[in-house]
Amino acid sequence: MSKGLTKSGSRQELAAAQTARVDLTLPLLAVLEDTQSAFFGLCVDAGQQVLGALMEADRTARCGPTGRHDDGRTHGRAGFARSTVVLGGRTIAIERPRVRSRAGEEDQLPSFMAAARHDPLDRYTLEALAAGVSMRRYERSLDPVPSGVRERATSKSAVSRRFVALTEAKLAAWFSAPLDELDLRVVMIDGIAFRKHCVLVALGIDSDGVKHPLGLREGTTENAGVAKALLADLIERGLASDRARLFVIDGAKALRKAIAETFGSAALVQRCQVHKQRNVLEHLPERLRPSVSKALAQAWSSVDAKLARRQLERLAAALGSEHPGAAASIREGLDETLTLQELGITGSLHRTLRSTNPIENLNGAIAEYTHHVKRWRGGRMILRWVGAAMAEAATHFRRIRGHEKTESSPQSAQ
Repeated sequence: MSKGLTKSGSRQELAAAQTARVDLTLPLLAVLEDTQSAFFGLCVDAGQQVLGALMEADRTARCGPTGRHDDGRTHGRAGFARSTVVLGGRTIAIERPRVRSRAGEEDQLPSFMAAARHDPLDRYTLEALAAGVSMRRYERSLDPVPSGVRERATSKSAVSRRFVALTEAKLAAWFSAPLDELDLRVVMIDGIAFRKHCVLVALGIDSDGVKHPLGLREGTTENAGVAKALLADLIERGLASDRARLFVIDGAKALRKAIAETFGSAALVQRCQVHKQRNVLEHLPERLRPSVSKALAQAWSSVDAKLARRQLERLAAALGSEHPGAAASIREGLDETLTLQELGITGSLHRTLRSTNPIENLNGAIAEYTHHVKRWRGGRMILRWVGAAMAEAATHFRRIRGHEKTESSPQSAQ
């Protein structure tokens, strides 16, 4: 019996040691009179009192109770210091109890360290900007704190400095990760313009249909040098250059040249049929565009590559005398508009990979993320914003339609 009582007593003592009693004195009337911040103000006041009690409990655990002599004490009280803790997307000022060892070294209290961590503030900042809140209006997006509470880290300049530090630190991590463990079957590359700058963006699709932002490279134009630099970076990170892989591009000659020089015969190129159709129709009068669009769609929807090629050649021949520009556009890169048919890719997977729509959607997400930026101060700033936008967009990616058939795509063609 006594043994059972001893165990029960030990559990009660342990529970008491891990529990701090906090008596709150809340200025209910004063807080609730401010209807704009009533409940939040109540929580702020209560939170400050709870944190103060926790910090004092931590100090007592190190220094012992006040007013009692203890020769074995290793730490002593050292007054208070002004500090800040994170609260709801900002920092607020508090008085922090200080503790020093017998050697005079400052000792941090666990409760304060937990409350002062910047991780929640950083996460809140990135989420607010991803939701479309401008840095100038960041403070207005937060719940107002009661009067008398000093808040920091909410001004435009403070948010800007925090965003720069976060994105600078993470940019390298986002786009330096190794790629050799990803079974990438498809790579899409496209450019997005920012005033006088152009950023090439690479998007990969693995054998499970999962999309992966692979990398980005900034330049003044979408030229072969910039494209080769982007591809060289992907290879350095583990993208095998001797493995058959499908590249879906919009038809830019500089990009096509860079792919050929970097990957050689291992590169299987699918020209975006949407871009090609647009280019052809630009050479035609309005009255011919519906019929030519229909003829192009019929050819590209054929599962027989040879039949599709004959249909396109007949269409080019029919347009040759009256509209040589349209005919030349059809013949230019004709075979690369039929790569999917040559690989035997049909159905929903064909409809997904026949155009650059997946990466165009990513570019749209980048444009939406960056639309509040009114002034671009150089390429480094652009890379930081685009990198942050790509990382945010990746959290909402879905698998491509028809991904179950990727096992039979580019690899089996070799």
